[in-house]
Amino acid sequence: MPYDYSRTDRVGEQIKRELAMLIRNEVKDPRVSMVSILDVEVTKDLSQAKVYFDSLNPSEHEACEEGLNNASGFLRRELGRLVKLRNTPSLSFIYDDTEQRANDLAHLIDQAVKSDKK
Repeated sequence: MPYDYSRTDRVGEQIKRELAMLIRNEVKDPRVSMVSILDVEVTKDLSQAKVYFDSLNPSEHEACEEGLNNASGFLRRELGRLVKLRNTPSLSFIYDDTEQRANDLAHLIDQAVKSDKK
């Protein structure tokens, strides 16, 4: 019976869960605070993983991204202990502002609807 989604998707979801826990509990960098992991894209050979994150403090997302990329070696080592893979993928963190842009667009649509009603 085939799986509904590929191995890279399953590994990405497991990395996402473990990274969220590790960042919350183990990373002591003050630049990295209030981060939520949105998605993890893993290459087919499981050598690299792009980790998309969002921060509750969007004005400091560049410093947060820098802090996460500086901690990527530590996080990769800890992931190697938690996730049983032959090779642990290298991590690159990318800030994802899709949610913020969606909220801005929804606000613009609401304003347009209000002005049409007047």
